Amino acid sequence: MTSPTRVAIVRPEALPDPVGFSHGVIASGPALYVAGQIAPGEAGSLAGVDFARQFEGALDRVLAVVRAAGAGAQDVARMTVYVTDMASYRRCRPALGATWRARFGRHYPAMALLGVAELAEPGACVEIDAVVALPATQKEAR
Repeated sequence: MTSPTRVAIVRPEALPDPVGFSHGVIASGPALYVAGQIAPGEAGSLAGVDFARQFEGALDRVLAVVRAAGAGAQDVARMTVYVTDMASYRRCRPALGATWRARFGRHYPAMALLGVAELAEPGACVEIDAVVALPATQKEAR
């Protein structure tokens, strides 16, 4: 569910209905810029952790930052997902969709999915960053 005071979804009639994202989002108030998040690894290693679990872990870390700032999933206005294996992304779409719905419901921010050669952390195959519309009275969160 979107918050009418901070995030409004734009659905242009001239474009087809989006699936899993929004064509545009109007965000008001101060913004939180969430740095790229990867899944937490066992003892610092992500080697062998499957794609769907890495997506879930990275998404959970994004939402931890969002909540620490006093916002919620419905306040996410923009998200970029970086993946090192587009074939794994496509293969895991049903699991990723279930993970998404469990955390965001039917809220879909403006999104981009980018295939990249590699990420900074060895073994990482998913990284997610986000922009979030915060309440106008938001103070520094710790």
